[in-house]
Amino acid sequence: MSAQCEVTAKRTAGAPMGVFERYLTVWVLLCIVAGIALGSLFPPVFQAIGQMEVAQVNLPVALLIWLMIIPMLLKIDFHALHEVSQHWKGIGVTLFINWLVKPFSMALLGWLFIRVLFADWLPAQQLDSYIAGLILLAAAPCTAMVFVWSNLSDGEPHFTLSQVALNDVIMIFAFAPLVGLLLGISAISVPWDTLFLSVVIYIVIPVVVSQLLRHWLLAAGRLEMALQTLQPFSLLALLATLVLLFGFQGQQVLAQPLIILLLAIPILIQVYFNSMLAYWLNRRFGVAHCVAAPSALIGASNFFELAVATAIVLFGFDSGAALATVVGVLVEVPVMLSVVAIVNRSRGWYEAGFQH
Repeated sequence: MSAQCEVTAKRTAGAPMGVFERYLTVWVLLCIVAGIALGSLFPPVFQAIGQMEVAQVNLPVALLIWLMIIPMLLKIDFHALHEVSQHWKGIGVTLFINWLVKPFSMALLGWLFIRVLFADWLPAQQLDSYIAGLILLAAAPCTAMVFVWSNLSDGEPHFTLSQVALNDVIMIFAFAPLVGLLLGISAISVPWDTLFLSVVIYIVIPVVVSQLLRHWLLAAGRLEMALQTLQPFSLLALLATLVLLFGFQGQQVLAQPLIILLLAIPILIQVYFNSMLAYWLNRRFGVAHCVAAPSALIGASNFFELAVATAIVLFGFDSGAALATVVGVLVEVPVMLSVVAIVNRSRGWYEAGFQH
């Protein structure tokens, strides 16, 4: 281990994954069951919730998404952007994966698996929607959970913070054009006004609100306490959104339970492909392991909260796009923990092949 990583390991000790994060997959499965059951028992309630819209934005979901995203963005210090130059190789690799490889590879995998290999087992009218959901899932890099993954892999905290801050800035300007381009390439109609509205509601407004709130909390010396208090509400809002989604998706899932497994396959492939490509590129460029590990993890994980919200706005609660993004939530924790295990166990191999 390099001296840089020795210092990092001491600095990042502690901060274990909480119960909600560790068992997120279990909670998601329970929400699937609860949503399907409640949707079958009380369909008028879910129909009423689905109709609570203004300018194609569902108000209950918007509130839940803000409760998810704002506490996560509170962790981001955009002043960390001045540290970007300290880890320019690792940041360059991660940006390459996040914005030039992952979205396009997911679009390709979506076309290959959904339109070609699995088309006979999926409802024909939802094929385009499934691909759109996969594209939305891959088009925005993760904002919050990467801090957990970085900590578990002894990642360099300044790199992780500056990389996430930079990705958030890029996302404000690049998310809508990138999604529009990939949907267009996939021959899926792009509602541009709704897409830009999603960016304003679920990226721009939360970023502005979170940074104003962060500034106030820092001045009052209450930021850490606020983060600890709000974190459970953030995850509870995510789970409540999933219950709503499966309240609408229940009949479709019960009719074809294989759908979730089929949608998970391209997601799993792209996670392992992108994480290992980022890891290998960092090794080729002689980047320290404490930077390469979070680089691989940021390169592979997704901002699934934004994907879920945008899928609902663009295609609706009962769409294949919304279901595809939820499958991303379902597999996020186990697959990312497996990537953490890979980069941790391969540290000796990684550092033995350093190219200075």
